[in-house]
Amino acid sequence: MLILVGDIVTTLAGFQLGLVESNPVARTAIDISGLFGLLAVKAGAIGVGLACRPLCPRSYQFIVPACLALPWSIAVVLNS
Repeated sequence: MLILVGDIVTTLAGFQLGLVESNPVARTAIDISGLFGLLAVKAGAIGVGLACRPLCPRSYQFIVPACLALPWSIAVVLNS
């Protein structure tokens, strides 16, 4: 959860500096709805993860949150 918040905060800080979103889906959502669009994209990713996690064998279910956290962690590092 901390990584998600970090991604959102650093993304918003980047926008204040004139940077642009590199993800075309997120960029479109942000262009249309601003912060709400950014939050909707993040919520959508979490929703897909929650829907897919039960489909994985129990011993591999940890992969779903890891697959969300890894790109968000990279984004925090790059945004920082």
